[in-house]
Amino acid sequence: MIAQTFSIVAPVFLLIGIGYCLARFGVLSQGIGDALGQFVFIVALPVLVFRSLIGADLSGGLPLALWASYFMGVAVAWPLGTLVIRKGFGREARAGAIGGISASYANLLLVGMPVVAAVYGNEGLVPVLLIISIHLATMTFVMAIAMERTAAIDSGEAMPSLGNLVLDAARKIIANPLIITILLAFAWRQTGLDLPELGEEVLGRIAATALPLALLSLGMSLVQYGLRGNMLPGFLLGSIKIVIMPAVVFLAGTFLFQLPPLWTAAATLAAGCPTGVNAYIFANRYGTGHAMSANAITMTTLSAIVTTSLWVSFLSFWFGADLL
Repeated sequence: MIAQTFSIVAPVFLLIGIGYCLARFGVLSQGIGDALGQFVFIVALPVLVFRSLIGADLSGGLPLALWASYFMGVAVAWPLGTLVIRKGFGREARAGAIGGISASYANLLLVGMPVVAAVYGNEGLVPVLLIISIHLATMTFVMAIAMERTAAIDSGEAMPSLGNLVLDAARKIIANPLIITILLAFAWRQTGLDLPELGEEVLGRIAATALPLALLSLGMSLVQYGLRGNMLPGFLLGSIKIVIMPAVVFLAGTFLFQLPPLWTAAATLAAGCPTGVNAYIFANRYGTGHAMSANAITMTTLSAIVTTSLWVSFLSFWFGADLL
């Protein structure tokens, strides 16, 4: 079973490896990788998300149990990551927040969607897209507030007002292309209209590029992260991210909320995705935690081909034919 699962998952991570080699050996410049990443983030993935959401079966209403299952994983992983960095390594409050982000922020767009699509097909993408529909906004909002408040703690300055923090975070969220796309998709659904045949054909061609280009761009971006010494914090944060967080989501979805097996499996794989690059972006912006966030990103991405295969095998064993 594990060998069969590995053969399904391997092409996803092989594309990441190809992207890494293209950048590492200078076949393509890092500038091309950055441009490719921009195309994926601003055009290809939003088109894929729009096209998928307008056709998804959402007759069950708001998936509150799905969201609750996933964010229970976040609610466990973030404090654990912060505790490891603050108490285990005696770092400052900002570094503790970066630790929490590194242990709980999943790369759902660049890895989660391709992995789930490869394993469970388009039906498996539906719960992942529903998680994505609130994941980016929720996590960006919480991360921005956490970093501003911990920066104030470290500097000894007065805490910024919650109202200003909320407004600043809201402005950043509204300007995000994916958030705009999700809002447009739900607005389109309200019209009850079908896409014109020509529009469906054009969007379909663009959407088809999203997942392979996302994986290639992620591989190219890993060159600039790499492993940066002092690897134990990154290893511990990565372990929380790809082992503990998906285990919590699995337990919540299976036993607490009793989600459909496919939804539980997709949410578990999503939670087990490597650490997202936003962890390093926030570390860079606030001047702390560069090494541990970069190490968490690199370690979780490199090990994900194995951990994802193990999770898929476990989920197949647990749910059996119910996943079909």
